[in-house]
Amino acid sequence: MARTSVTSVSERRLEGKVALITGGASGIGEATTRLFIKHGAKVCIADIRDDLGRRLLESLGSGTKARFIHCDVSKEDDISKAVDFTAETFGTIDIMVNNAGIIGNKVPDISEVDLHELQKVFEINVDGVFLGMKHAARIMIPRGKGSIISTASTASIIGGLGLHGYTSSKHAVVGLTESVAAELGKHGIRVNCVSPYGVPTGLTLPLLPAWWGTGLVMKFFYAVAGFMANLKGVNLEASDVAEAMLFLASDEARYVRGLNLTVDGGLTVVNGQACHWCAELDGH
Repeated sequence: MARTSVTSVSERRLEGKVALITGGASGIGEATTRLFIKHGAKVCIADIRDDLGRRLLESLGSGTKARFIHCDVSKEDDISKAVDFTAETFGTIDIMVNNAGIIGNKVPDISEVDLHELQKVFEINVDGVFLGMKHAARIMIPRGKGSIISTASTASIIGGLGLHGYTSSKHAVVGLTESVAAELGKHGIRVNCVSPYGVPTGLTLPLLPAWWGTGLVMKFFYAVAGFMANLKGVNLEASDVAEAMLFLASDEARYVRGLNLTVDGGLTVVNGQACHWCAELDGH
């Protein structure tokens, strides 16, 4: 169950800021949307799932300063329209969160992977991030400030944690983050990414057998996560990743750029054979 907290007006770290969040209607994106709004931000939710976007807006309440726009991040026109819609609706964009992503079909054998499948993963996970950075930059550069945050993965750091297309795409996200951070720093724009370990969301849970049932799937998910990470007694939730996003978006991180912030309970520190054990167990 997600943690809850009370945030006073004086503690709202994004008061008056405007954020555009891709893949913002579910999972980590939804958690980030809710947390940013709680901290005073106006948020535009961009997602390919219109039904989830409308449902989230309804749950936020009519008085919430949030909007939704349909967006396929692999299409430049969609990203451009989402950026323009956000800037026109709320006056600007202070924070761009490139969160939309997919894992791809579960094909573990490199000799069996279809090139078109890999390209599809890259279109969402890499092209989408690139386009988000590109179009956010054209709004932020004239203002001389802004924060761009992308969702990478612990698979961007060590092998054996994900499928080949997913792993290579997340390495590319880190590369883009560092490259664009080097360019946009001179414009006062901070570019960073967050690399979470596995979070039980609609993106990751389908990788486990559905016939297990929700209860067993969650127990197995957390058991494997606990085995591989070395921070015992804590289960990673989408809200934990959202908190990392909040830090990078806020003025508290005003001198942080080019960072790949891991949210992994020490997984990438201990590394070792555990990752390869999990990959074999999961059929990767």
